[in-house]
Amino acid sequence: MTAGGPPGVAQMQPVPAGDLCRGHRFSHAALLYDSGDARVGWVTATARRAAEVAAPLHVAVPASTMRLIRHSLPRRPANSRLADMTELGRNPARIIAAGQSFTDEHPGQHVYCLWEPTWPSRSRAELREVARHEALCNLAFDGRPMTLVCLYDAARLGQDVISDAELTHPVVISSGQPRGSGSYLGRGRVPPGCDEPLSPADTAVSVTFDGDLRSVREFAADRGRAAGLDSARVSDLILAVSEIAANALGHAGGVGIIRSWCTSDALLCQVEDDGHITDPLAGRRRLPADAPGGHGLWLVNRVCDLVERRTSRAGTITRLHMRLAGLA
Repeated sequence: MTAGGPPGVAQMQPVPAGDLCRGHRFSHAALLYDSGDARVGWVTATARRAAEVAAPLHVAVPASTMRLIRHSLPRRPANSRLADMTELGRNPARIIAAGQSFTDEHPGQHVYCLWEPTWPSRSRAELREVARHEALCNLAFDGRPMTLVCLYDAARLGQDVISDAELTHPVVISSGQPRGSGSYLGRGRVPPGCDEPLSPADTAVSVTFDGDLRSVREFAADRGRAAGLDSARVSDLILAVSEIAANALGHAGGVGIIRSWCTSDALLCQVEDDGHITDPLAGRRRLPADAPGGHGLWLVNRVCDLVERRTSRAGTITRLHMRLAGLA
């Protein structure tokens, strides 16, 4: 991949390398690397920079990348945390809270984060939510002393994924050169594909609810058991569907529809109501225990394998994914 970026993407202006690794402001870069090149210089350079200045380092990547990082560092930096992104970021809506917690644990310090939020086996729906997550990082961490470098395996990911990375990161590092992204959409703005309609499958079954969550819980339980989820996952599904339905009852006119169907790998439950969620970070931030609200959406993101949402003044659609037995 050339320093100027992938074909069809606007040329990027040079950014001084030091600007990504100093000061007390948030910086967000997409690192386009080739998994066939064992050097991956910018990855190791960022990790080593954190080690040199004894800065907190949060690494969340798949196992294959983790082995590369471990091999390139003479020792694990102090104040570091290593996590498997395929678990932490299975639902991309969980990642921001992990970064928030890490920065809160190190007040007054500039923290470094190496995250790899996508990999070739990600589904189309997951990739849309990764792109949304990346865009929302620019809101969630604005003003925090944090250097966030997001890894993208340009040799194995599709051009549409790389293009979305260019849209959601102010800086792109390609062929070892950091440059300002000429196609960056701006703070908090998501790529167009993130708002594709969530149309239910023709096989979906549905039930209307208005004022009583009993029918919602029974519906979720029946659908979960019929799909083969174990008892713990059925309980998670009931919790998630109930929280979304309760939100509809309390803030969206007191009526809604829940639909459900199965794909080859997941049970989907979709809740539709007339409400409008105006906070794009709802359910993605870790809230204090005594916060008056917002815990329900947070719990939903914790127990579901993927959560998709489309919200506007016309109403809100929330789609919950629960992986089927043997695929969790």
